[in-house]
Amino acid sequence: MRVKDLKDCAEFISGDRAVLRELLNPLKEDLDLRYSLAWAKVLPGRTTRLHRLQASEVYYILEGRGEMHVDEEKRAVGPGQAVYVPPHSRQRIRNTGRSSLIFLCIVDPAWRPEDEEVLDIDPQA
Repeated sequence: MRVKDLKDCAEFISGDRAVLRELLNPLKEDLDLRYSLAWAKVLPGRTTRLHRLQASEVYYILEGRGEMHVDEEKRAVGPGQAVYVPPHSRQRIRNTGRSSLIFLCIVDPAWRPEDEEVLDIDPQA
């Protein structure tokens, strides 16, 4: 059994400008997994950069409110909802609330920086 505390995971800014803490990634530690699991945060009023992954991704919203954009679709999202993002889809999420938008990201196969392509210039940099 492996147990990891979120507080022990280093925080970093991803290519899409979300704040991430990687909980599980079989490419970085000895785990018998195909997928990776990360905790993510988008601050109020912020939007992640438009990007796409070579892998499929699932967002599971824990706290806050947002608007998820996948290709030409957009939907309001909130706690308790899961969003499936097919491989190669253009995606971004906007925090529409007054508190941080917190969600889990599951990427299958496991996330690698070289598998993520940022598609726009960061207007919030």
